[in-house]
Parts: sequence; structure tokens; C-alpha cells
Amino acid sequence: MSSNVFVELKTPLTGPYKQPTGLFINNEFVESVDKKTFEVINPATEEVICSVHEASEKDVDIAVAAARKAFEGVWREVTPQQRGIYLLKLADLLEKNLDLIAAVESLDNGKSITMARGDIGAVVGCIRYYGGWADKIEGKTIDISPDTFHYTRQEPLGVCGQIIPWNFPLLMLAWKVGPALATGNTIVMKTAEQTPLSALVFAQFVKEAGFPPGVLNIISGFGRVAGAAISSHMDIDKVAFTGSTMVGRQIMKAAAESNLKKVTLELGGKSPNIVFNDADIEQAVTWVNFGIYFNHGQTCCAGSRVYVQEGIYDKFVEAFKKRAQENKVGDPFHDETFQGPQVSQLQYDRIMGYIKAGKEEGATVATGGERHGDKGYFIQPTIFTNVRPDMKIMREEIFGPVVAVAKFSTEEEVIKLGNDSNYGLAAAVHTKDLNTAIRVSNHLRAGTVWVNQYNALHHQLPFGGYKESGIGRELGEAALANYTQCKSVAIKLN
Repeated sequence: MSSNVFVELKTPLTGPYKQPTGLFINNEFVESVDKKTFEVINPATEEVICSVHEASEKDVDIAVAAARKAFEGVWREVTPQQRGIYLLKLADLLEKNLDLIAAVESLDNGKSITMARGDIGAVVGCIRYYGGWADKIEGKTIDISPDTFHYTRQEPLGVCGQIIPWNFPLLMLAWKVGPALATGNTIVMKTAEQTPLSALVFAQFVKEAGFPPGVLNIISGFGRVAGAAISSHMDIDKVAFTGSTMVGRQIMKAAAESNLKKVTLELGGKSPNIVFNDADIEQAVTWVNFGIYFNHGQTCCAGSRVYVQEGIYDKFVEAFKKRAQENKVGDPFHDETFQGPQVSQLQYDRIMGYIKAGKEEGATVATGGERHGDKGYFIQPTIFTNVRPDMKIMREEIFGPVVAVAKFSTEEEVIKLGNDSNYGLAAAVHTKDLNTAIRVSNHLRAGTVWVNQYNALHHQLPFGGYKESGIGRELGEAALANYTQCKSVAIKLN
């Protein structure tokens, strides 16, 4: 193992540690073929953390060959029960090292250490959950006639390419590798170029948990090179992607134009968060605040369109403004911090561009709207009021700590407003009336609807979008269908 694939780093929380920087292929960290690297930036300080090896098309080919060899060889011989044991062992190792992994996630991504700990706890839960599913992938017998025997098998797809985003680096990894490994597939995973570090730490525990070489390969690289190579690779059977709708379209096109590989996509959102007159205002404000500012607003299902019924609108806006101003923005490693920096200069500039557009189009900045501090990619929690449905800040996904609040009169009106989007990932309803909650939830065209809460995700509950928010579902039993195919066997009896 080359000494060029590790570097000594330290986090404010856990101190010194050895950070892998190579590509994880065949259970080993290796240099990229071209020995090319790229820098990883700390978004809280704008300083370089380290450099990691950059995967090219040649490295993707090597990783795919390793995954194919494992799928056709050793992994095929592993029993479902043993697959589950590997996953459970991995979950135990992640849980044992939770503080280190969370600290690396905060260092790399900028999210608060409190939220990072929550993320890694959810990673452990997700991996453990799918470990339990591994020996429960079952087919059926089908009675057709006395002289025949018919049954079905749920078989793995093969080599799966998986491309994950930077907003929840390790959690999105867990959402994808859990069901894929439980169902017997092998994987080539590409992490986001902004946040490769925690996945490389994770990779160390994959080997320690006992997974055979080639089963799970993790590479760092750029979407336009490594991601494109995965999407169009002729020996990858399926590609799963989480990210923007624009890139999702490109991946789907590449998959179709290559070997027509299977595709699942978890894409963007512009989710409505609806507050009725009878809602508990204090509770609603708490959840609306969490709905948009959680993870610095860098959440595909963020409640970025808030609709408040006219009877409580003024009171709600004042309470929400006060609550947003109380959010602690700053150093991710301070326990009291709620909102850290945006992930990169590019993302910071993009969000500030939307804030500028909101101001120019005539919306009112109720609070925020500016940079926070003078170092790092920090943005003040921002609330816009006096917004129109045609404004950019109401139509487009901002992916930052920016929310637009509008007034509505009737239930019929707000259902129409809520559905007036190309996206359909999530929504929420705040009311004390159960009939209203169920009726409105049923009419909203979104993959998830929360009632009197927000961002309440769980590994047992399917998650995915309507319309341009994606194809397929992640989490829960539903995710297993993304990684299996049904074979029918028909036997003529003597």
C-alpha cells in the first residue's frame, strides 16, 4: 500500500487521525492511474484540508472490472445471511467510530457537529436495517397447472454505479449501498468532489467488516469525468444518482444511449410548507424554521415555499423572523451552532445570486439577506415576504438558507399553489384538524408529506419524488426493488 494514499490530519473534536486519500478499489487504497489529485476545501475557513486522488475514466474501468469480478465470483457464493452479517458488522464499526466520522463530516462539509452526529447515527441505523433485510429477499411459487411447477426469484442486477451529492455525504452513501449490498449487487461509488473525505474513512471499515475485495469500491472524482464514465459504462448494469434535476437528465440520457442500464434518480425540490389558521403557531414556527434552515438549507426536500393562511399570517411572520434570528450561525465544531457555512464558494455565490434576484424582483427581506462574517461561506438565515408566484425565489431550487413566505385564503387555493411546481419531492401541512391534514396531504403531489413536523426522515420510510424530483424510491422495503430483477422459472413435470 502506497504512502501516497494517506495523510495525517486532525479535527478539533477528535484530534489527529490518518485520512485515506486514495481510490478504494478491491479493498485497497490506490493512487489514480494518472496520479492526478485535487484539493478539498474547508468551507468554514476557505483553507485547503488536503488533496485526494482524482479518478479518471481509466480508474472507473479498473473499479468496474473489480466489481464485475467480485459479482461473478466470490460475492455470488456468499449466502444472504452472510451478506447481512457483513452489513451488521459494518454498522457496529461505524457506531464505534461515530465521533471520528462525524468530525470528518463536519470538517469536510461544514455542517454543525451536532447535525453530523445525527447523520452518522442515521447511517448506522440504515446500514443495520438493510443488514436485517439481506436474508429476506424472497420469490414466489405460482400454481398454474398440476403438471408444471412455477416460481420466481428476485435476483441482483449486477454491478451498480452510484453517484452521491455533497449535502449529506455519508448518509446518501448509506441510503444507496445498504439496499444494493443486501440484495447481492456490487458497487462502484463516486462521491461528490466537494466532500470525499468521510466516505474514504468509511471505506476502511468496509474491509474491516469482512466484505470481499471488489464488492464495494469508492472513488473520488468529478461528475463531468468519473460520473459521466459511470453513467455511460457498458459493463455497469444500473446507475443510481442523487443531485440536481439537470444532471439527472444527463445521467438518464447517458444510461439510455449506452447499454440501457437501469436508473433511479433522487433529484431537486421546491417543497411547500403549509400553515393553516388553526395550527399551533409556536410549534409551526419551530418546524418551518427546521424545514428550511436544517443543513444550512442544503436539503433537496427543504421547505423553501411557506404558505401561511391569512388569519395568522402577520403573527406567524413576526414569530418566524424572531426564531430565524436566534439560529446560531458559525463554527461547525461549536455545540451550539445550528447553521454552518455553505459547502463551497460556487454554492455561496449561487445562493447570493438568488437573494439578489429576490430583492431586484421586489420581494421584501424580512431578515437576513447578507453574508455572515468575513471568512468562510456563511450566509445569514434569510426570509423573503411579499413574494409573487412567478418570482425566481418561488420557482427555482435555491439550496440554501433562503425561504419565501406567501399568504393564502382557502384550502383549494393553497393546494393549487403547493402543486404549482415542476418538482414534487416533499411537502408539509400544519393544522390541528386531522381531516384537513389527510385531505390536503392526499391532494399534494409530493412523494412525502409531513404533518405538524418537517424533515422527519427514517430508514424504514420510503423517500422519493413525483414529477421532476426523480424516479424510484429510496429507503424502506421499497428501495430493494431498485436493486433486484424478477426471474420466472417454469418447469414441465413428468
